[in-house]
Amino acid sequence: MGRLRTLVLALAFAVCGTMAAQRLNKDYVNYIKKWDKVAVEQMQKHKIPASITLAQGLLESGAGKSQLARVSNNHFGIKCGSAWRGKSVRHDDDAPDECFRAYRSAVQSYEDHSKFLKENKRYASLFRLKMTDYRGWAKGLKKAGYATNPSYATLLISIIEDYELYKYDGGRKARRALRDEVLPPHDVFIANGLLYVIANDGDTFKSIGKELGIRSKKLASYNDLWRDYPLMDGDIVYLKRKNDAHPGTANYHIVKDGDSMHSISQTYGVRLKRLYKMNKVDEDYIPEVGDFIWVK
Repeated sequence: MGRLRTLVLALAFAVCGTMAAQRLNKDYVNYIKKWDKVAVEQMQKHKIPASITLAQGLLESGAGKSQLARVSNNHFGIKCGSAWRGKSVRHDDDAPDECFRAYRSAVQSYEDHSKFLKENKRYASLFRLKMTDYRGWAKGLKKAGYATNPSYATLLISIIEDYELYKYDGGRKARRALRDEVLPPHDVFIANGLLYVIANDGDTFKSIGKELGIRSKKLASYNDLWRDYPLMDGDIVYLKRKNDAHPGTANYHIVKDGDSMHSISQTYGVRLKRLYKMNKVDEDYIPEVGDFIWVK
């Protein structure tokens, strides 16, 4: 499919893309992005499917937002038990004021979760299952008494399938592939006669270019920046070369606090070199609050 046709279709189906993204819980997506590497490392070390670890972490911690997770770094709802010698915290659960394990970090919670399953005899049968049998693991955890909720296995399986966490069970390569697929795609907008997207935290010209089929070098050039420029959340990223002059009704821009020649060029969709030229200034010029900058 040609690049121009791809961009036109992306614009035409932006609404559809937005609707699909709404089916994904943003907190869940962010949690997966934050802890996927740790889950895969635990899988490689302890032979527990990463999909199960992530799904349990999501469910037990409310995507990291539960009080137990926020205050005590306990992402898996593990209670103290007679063998626990570490720090603890009291929390209401099946009964009032129950004892739960507390950790120095969430990573320590992930490690203890793996050891808890691996060293507890009632979970021994799970380790005879295939690594890809997340359904067997989910049902086995419920059967062994990990949680009292009768729908626990169903909930884990639903999370794994809704967010395609089973792809993590293939290891590091699968984790990288899933990261590209799980995050909702960028909606494509149009302004100043130009297609553009809004950068999210963590975006790069390379990641956006890969998603939209545009070379990162060209994408950076379209935006008067260099390929490794660290994009910020909310940055405008044009998908084609900007105009030689602003196509709208505004003739000039009055500089406000925080404005730069580059930010003005992005706001009005005008090439930075043209902006310097039409204002008869060089690249060392720094606009001051109140200056008039011609945009056409």
